[in-house]
Amino acid sequence: MSFSLSRRSLLRAGAAGLAASALPFGLARAQTNVILGIVYVGPKDDFGWNQAHAVSVEALKALPGITVVEEENVPETDAVAKSMESMINLDGANLILATSFGYYKPFVVDLAAKYPNVTFRHAAPLWNKETDPANAGSYFPYLNQAHYVNGVAAGLSSPTGKIGFVAAKPIPSVLSNINSVLLGARSVNPNATVQVIFTGEWSLPVREAEATNALVDAGCDVITCHVDSPKVVIETAEGRGVKTCGHNASQASLGPKGFITGAEYKWETIYKSYADDIAAGKTPPNFLVGGYNNDMLRNTPYGAGATPEAIKAADAAIEALKGGAPIYKGMLKDNAGNVVVDKDYDNYDPYLDGMNWLLEGVQGSIT
Repeated sequence: MSFSLSRRSLLRAGAAGLAASALPFGLARAQTNVILGIVYVGPKDDFGWNQAHAVSVEALKALPGITVVEEENVPETDAVAKSMESMINLDGANLILATSFGYYKPFVVDLAAKYPNVTFRHAAPLWNKETDPANAGSYFPYLNQAHYVNGVAAGLSSPTGKIGFVAAKPIPSVLSNINSVLLGARSVNPNATVQVIFTGEWSLPVREAEATNALVDAGCDVITCHVDSPKVVIETAEGRGVKTCGHNASQASLGPKGFITGAEYKWETIYKSYADDIAAGKTPPNFLVGGYNNDMLRNTPYGAGATPEAIKAADAAIEALKGGAPIYKGMLKDNAGNVVVDKDYDNYDPYLDGMNWLLEGVQGSIT
């Protein structure tokens, strides 16, 4: 199996896995204790990717029959293999969550082969049924749905309709978030635009500040982003007196005047289902994906930057996405004039996995 497999089939498998683990959490826990080991590539309080996972894991700690072992600031080297192996041998971990893209190969794959009785799950859609160990697997919510909601809220909260986007790298998941912000904004303001600046790396605070300032100088009055830690972007924009939408985790406290809402992962839905499965002696699904429809996403509570009209429209957009409303539909051209969408696409259609374009209305280039 590759990432281009039909997401519909993956969603059916994932939904079945979540439904099977829907027993009251404490009842399942009475059968087998779960020792969950989780590794983070950065600090747990980064206001971004790592914090999103840490917040969700925190929700598990108070539950009976589960022990959590965590390690932060673990690089994507053999250091992560040593950390995971220590959790297994010293702490007795029977569930390992590897949360950074570069942890998977060779580290998760090799350790899963070495420890076949331990369940390994990785936070990116990389598991391959044909080549990878059966006790490994992937999980991933599609955050572009929440970025679409960001766009809806931004489109009605921006006086000018000019939205700025600070992005790390032009890979499909990032491009999907950028394009989804545009489509969300244009659903309520057909004249809205998104201007993007790529920094080239997942964490370059100085460059992120420079990009934010450049976008504000260009007239953007709402700024959002896809970088590991949005902290610098949100704080810089707040300091310039413009509004913001968040990414990964909540940055609401960083923008008391201008924060609108944010696109957040709801990892605890997945982590609780994994723990329940293991506690009940079942194997968690190897591949689990989703969005609003299976409670894997949420939007940060609205801040002072959100207008009443924006809140109403964003709430309606969330409900529509829960019901399967498509984001990419009709005929859409990229910003070079080529038709890239010629029909309505299901939000989990594999065509969208290979996105390598920016839509008309996005100012910027991926080359």
